[in-house]
Amino acid sequence: MELFELIQTLTAAYGPAGDEGEIRDLIAGLAQPYADEITTDVMGNLIVHKKGNGPKVMFSAHMDSIGFMVTRVEKEGYLRAGRLGGIPHKKAVCTPVRLKNGRRGVFAPEEKADMGQLKLDECYLDIGVKDEAEARSLVQVGDTAVYDVPARQCGQNVISPYLDDRIACAIQLAALERVKDSPNDLYFVFSVQEELGIRGAKTAAWAIDPDYGIAVDVTTVDDTPGSEKSGTSRLGKGAAVKIKDNSLMCHPQVVAKLEELAQQQNIPVQRDIIQMGGTDAGAIQSTRAGVYAGGISIPTRYIHTPQEMADLGDTEACVRLVAAFAQAQLDRP
Repeated sequence: MELFELIQTLTAAYGPAGDEGEIRDLIAGLAQPYADEITTDVMGNLIVHKKGNGPKVMFSAHMDSIGFMVTRVEKEGYLRAGRLGGIPHKKAVCTPVRLKNGRRGVFAPEEKADMGQLKLDECYLDIGVKDEAEARSLVQVGDTAVYDVPARQCGQNVISPYLDDRIACAIQLAALERVKDSPNDLYFVFSVQEELGIRGAKTAAWAIDPDYGIAVDVTTVDDTPGSEKSGTSRLGKGAAVKIKDNSLMCHPQVVAKLEELAQQQNIPVQRDIIQMGGTDAGAIQSTRAGVYAGGISIPTRYIHTPQEMADLGDTEACVRLVAAFAQAQLDRP
């Protein structure tokens, strides 16, 4: 499957944090032709194993997304909702949404709300019903909803909700397809509940007990007007080799190996340092007695909004770098 088409397919699948069943089944089907073994653990992580005799290498891309959870049904049929992960409600107003059962609606602010001081409890989901009884026939407290916006291609860029982190899931699937003979014992993990505190990767890493761990995730950029220099990467400059985020300092040997492979294989790369936010690598690094951990990041604009943007050339560079590390000669710790 062509890379944009794969991203388009994955971003359209339902899978907010804690309810990843649909996206998990989709990924499992796509990975099956290239895997020796596919398992799902108690948390719901999907673990795709490609057997080898060398060091254990764990790649992790989270398959969950941010979303909404219904907390109250009002007499007029409107739904109040809380966050699943970091929903930026001011940037999400008047965005189409979709419930798990397929019902569509809009995330909207109250008419009286001050948009400059907008609070989440001043917003609601409008699913187009006439009253509470009709709403309750379609939804109950605890049901979830996600952005309902399709992926689109804009020149070299892809614009879509949930590039965080479905674009990384696409990268891992594409790399898995390209890896033929690897000296390493490979685990491609599609983790759950990253948006709720990096929960899935923690248990997956404990079970796998990897020698090396690489998180594949989006990263904040420094290439938009008024940027506050919260990141170091830019769209169109290649895969971003993570140095540091708020969850870890990457192991210098992993950073050096990724940059060495990029130079050898003419893969465009840049360095990734962000001051806020974390990835699965933070949980992987500190599992058991510790893991040689790092990250391969996709520079992405407008993260967590309904219109995230990434460069397809950067995405291809990330696929190549994941595949290169998967097949590299790595020392046993």
